[in-house]
Amino acid sequence: MIRAMKIEDYDQVYALWLTISGFAIRSVDDSKEGVARFLQRNPGISVVAEEDGKIVGAILCGHDGRRGCLYHVCVDPAYRRRGIGKDMVVHCMNALHKEGINKVSLIAFTQNDIGNAFWKEIGWTKREDLNYYDFVLNKNNIIRFNR
Repeated sequence: MIRAMKIEDYDQVYALWLTISGFAIRSVDDSKEGVARFLQRNPGISVVAEEDGKIVGAILCGHDGRRGCLYHVCVDPAYRRRGIGKDMVVHCMNALHKEGINKVSLIAFTQNDIGNAFWKEIGWTKREDLNYYDFVLNKNNIIRFNR
């Protein structure tokens, strides 16, 4: 079952994130407070996939009024290849469309072979015409990669 993410899901979602190889977690943005702020800013469009009371997939989804973005798209490795990821993406895309959003982007690490294959398989286009830049405003927002 795909449903809107609630802050009460945080502990299970965070535990799921920790199981995903190559996943990057930020100390501030991905804290419970950071996720709560994101969910308040983007109500009802982030999702979880739940089976038998267990969260097996999650997407943080938001927009700025012009473009949507998917963050932390993941499915428990034991539940992959069953359409859960695609169903979650479609749910988010429909929610964004209802809010008048016409374009959606995401970032996948170049070494994330599983993720990059997934996006290609479900019809997303890899951009070759731009560079992606970051500027860090909070040096305490440390990134940790799961191995």
